[in-house]
Amino acid sequence: MSTDQEAPESQVKTENETVAEPPHTEVAEHEPTVEELQQALAQAEQKAQENWDKAVRAQAEMENLKRRTQKDLEDAHKFALTGFAKELLPVLDSLVLGLQAATGDSEEVKKFREGSELTIKQFESVFAKFKIETIDPIGQPFNAEQHQAMTMQAVEGVEPNTVVNVFQKGYMLNGRLLRPAMVVVAKAAENKPTDTPSIDEQA
Repeated sequence: MSTDQEAPESQVKTENETVAEPPHTEVAEHEPTVEELQQALAQAEQKAQENWDKAVRAQAEMENLKRRTQKDLEDAHKFALTGFAKELLPVLDSLVLGLQAATGDSEEVKKFREGSELTIKQFESVFAKFKIETIDPIGQPFNAEQHQAMTMQAVEGVEPNTVVNVFQKGYMLNGRLLRPAMVVVAKAAENKPTDTPSIDEQA
């Protein structure tokens, strides 16, 4: 045989010897102790609790956002007429003032008063339909949230802090103040100083 033909046999032998060698064993990995496992478990539980808390907070925020959005929508429907209602109030005030100024017994005045009264009633009917309430607090205790005191005056027989006159009625839309009532409020009567008896200097 030639040298060229023997080479593959020696190569095969070398390969077989390589395969026949026992596998190289690596150093065994460190097995975790019970304490390490307990620590890893505690960390995993803590992480799971943190994630659960985040999920709960996210859910709560979504619920709050949903409620706020719902309330905003309800308020938008309730108070959509706020600007329009405020613009109508001076018109109604003018009608009321015109009616108060219409004095006399002539037929023209009577007709004017009847027409004005009918128009005011129509206003009141429309206001009631759209939940616009009148604030006319005469005889009631003064309420700073709904009334604006223009002046105070002592009125005999009336409890202090009572509304004794209304210059201009107030209005509310669905429980929200549109305009406060302009009022006069009673105050306590001033006590007149009693005459002090004169001292007899000669005594």
